[in-house]
Amino acid sequence: MKILISADMEGATGVTWPADVLPGSEQWQRCRHMFTSDVNAAIAGFFDGGADQVLVNEAHWTMRNLLLEKLDERAEMLTGRHKDLSMVEGVQHGDVDGVAFVGYHTGAGTEGVLAHTYLANSITGVWVNGEPASEGRLNALVVAEYGVPVVLVTGDDRTGADAGGYAPRARTVAVKDYVSRYAAVCRPPARTATDIRAAAKEAAALAVRHEPERAGPFHVEVEFDAVHLAGAAAVVRGVARTGERRVAYTSPTMYEGIRAFKAVTTLVSAAVEEQYG
Repeated sequence: MKILISADMEGATGVTWPADVLPGSEQWQRCRHMFTSDVNAAIAGFFDGGADQVLVNEAHWTMRNLLLEKLDERAEMLTGRHKDLSMVEGVQHGDVDGVAFVGYHTGAGTEGVLAHTYLANSITGVWVNGEPASEGRLNALVVAEYGVPVVLVTGDDRTGADAGGYAPRARTVAVKDYVSRYAAVCRPPARTATDIRAAAKEAAALAVRHEPERAGPFHVEVEFDAVHLAGAAAVVRGVARTGERRVAYTSPTMYEGIRAFKAVTTLVSAAVEEQYG
């Protein structure tokens, strides 16, 4: 049994505000240890549950945040940026039986600690076929096309509730409870590690590949906080403006859909000017 862990940082133990996750800050250095602790707990739990291999795909910001020297030595880590499937890179090779979303968060425009979708700001909402879409939902749609179930989701309590909509059978662990976008009631890492390990052990039983899902086409809508960002996004072929601050495109598969989304967010990031966005 092989498990792919997609590891994001905003939903990690102890993380509540931007400095906790922005590479280079003193707080980021501190929170990297708690982030690595969450991932190690998931790795240990999956091996407890019978996994033979665990691949951790670094999925936050520069995708160079986890402490390799502190990682469970039984696992391997894919680190660095510019990967075909970004946050779920590795699922496409046909040898993954289950995917875990560790350190995830809710989507742009919703309640949740550090809630956003791909960009820390600029995007105010994402919808797929009319349904609000967090990063978890987007990535779940991608891995479903490879016949791989999402078996574990960790983050704040709102992230677990969001997962109920895209991976209802997955085990969930709340490492903190939402108070505001920048505040949470946090459990200590010793406690969250115990909870994550236990949930991952149970989740291993759900790691059974199924027939690839063909649920397309996917109509993706993205809304921004400034008019000019919609214009920047519409440079991408197939992306059209549908309002002053909104664009949309349709993809036959979510593989193509997530790659188009990456192109949109890359162009939008380049169009942001200092504090004015």
